[in-house]
Amino acid sequence: MLDIKFVAENVEEVKKIMANRSGSYDVDAPAELYAKRKQLIKKTEEMKAERNRATEEVARLKKSGGDASATIAKVKEDNVLLKQLDDELSETEAKLKYALLCVPNIPDKTVPIGKDDGDNVEIRKIGEPTKFDFAPKAHWELGDSLGILDPTVAAKITGTRFTVYRGAGARLERAIINFMLDSHINEGYTEVLPPFMVNRDSMTGTGQLPKFEEDAFAVKNTDYFLVPTAEVPVTNLHRGEILPESALPIKYCAYTACFRGEAGSAGRDTRGLIRQHQFNKVELVKFTRPEDSVREHEELTACAENILKALKIPYRVVCLCTGDLGFSAAKTYDIEVWMPSYNRYVEISSCSNYTDYQARRMNIKYRRNDGKLELVHTLNGSGLAVGRTTAAVLENFQNADGTVTIPEALRPYMGGMSLIARK
Repeated sequence: MLDIKFVAENVEEVKKIMANRSGSYDVDAPAELYAKRKQLIKKTEEMKAERNRATEEVARLKKSGGDASATIAKVKEDNVLLKQLDDELSETEAKLKYALLCVPNIPDKTVPIGKDDGDNVEIRKIGEPTKFDFAPKAHWELGDSLGILDPTVAAKITGTRFTVYRGAGARLERAIINFMLDSHINEGYTEVLPPFMVNRDSMTGTGQLPKFEEDAFAVKNTDYFLVPTAEVPVTNLHRGEILPESALPIKYCAYTACFRGEAGSAGRDTRGLIRQHQFNKVELVKFTRPEDSVREHEELTACAENILKALKIPYRVVCLCTGDLGFSAAKTYDIEVWMPSYNRYVEISSCSNYTDYQARRMNIKYRRNDGKLELVHTLNGSGLAVGRTTAAVLENFQNADGTVTIPEALRPYMGGMSLIARK
């Protein structure tokens, strides 16, 4: 959430900034409601002062034996008006909060201006696209021929965009999860295993609500949601807290299953593991001082990249332009892995700096050593999306005979297995 005072004092500037983002956002509404709130507070305070004076007058008249009936009537009338003002103030504050929650973060000045992902800027490329001396298969074809991925039976059990992993496929997915967690723990992250359901306040705190409620899986007859990413429960670990400066940066890694409706992605990536309603992910989350968040963002991105370097899968890093930037993010690097079936790079991680946007929504502050309170900066990134990593391993390490070589880094997690073949 943005600082309402900044928005109210810089309406036209904020409008120009929002014009570079995708979608349209009402900046006037929070500014106007903020002004109305100030007027109501002033009017309420003036009326309360007037009522207090009248109450004192009633006491004086009663003590002196005078007639206080008219003044008592005035106090009663003021109380009715004050109740109306309080109700109007509460309604205005609720509307103001909602209006402000619907305005996205301000992009960092280093973010390139652009309309969509075609305007994203490549930062670096690691490795060359995998070459084959045979016609490579897509990971869903490999999964079928090897008997390790079964979307057909998943559709029977649940529906489309779900997959049953079998045998070496299930073990490969689990191996990737454990490899990622161990790698990040060794980089100084503390592992967390959070709930896979969160409440409305948690979803609102990280920015999923109210904007993306359409994509969320709500749990019937409760105010819970299945987590769209571990970012939500892990970032909310410190909601409403004041952290000591000496504790920062705080670094967490967490595995969760993730659940997304993909409401805006109809017809896209209907085959394979790229766009599922349920998928696994290892997430990295950081809480930092404002002056450290730029550096910590680079380091977090490097930690996600280290997984692909260890697996020896080609990838590139792009900086998202303003038109492709996520709602809550000030700056995002996407890591895109090479997928032979697509003949292009495909997103496998988004690493974002949210500055104080989420912290203001969740009221997460830290106390500087001099006693001053400030909002923390929050960051997070996929380290990595596990299903997409599984897909990338299958496609980039496939062999002409239809088998798949297991990357060396994963073999200790696969019981020494070096090859996936059809049983």
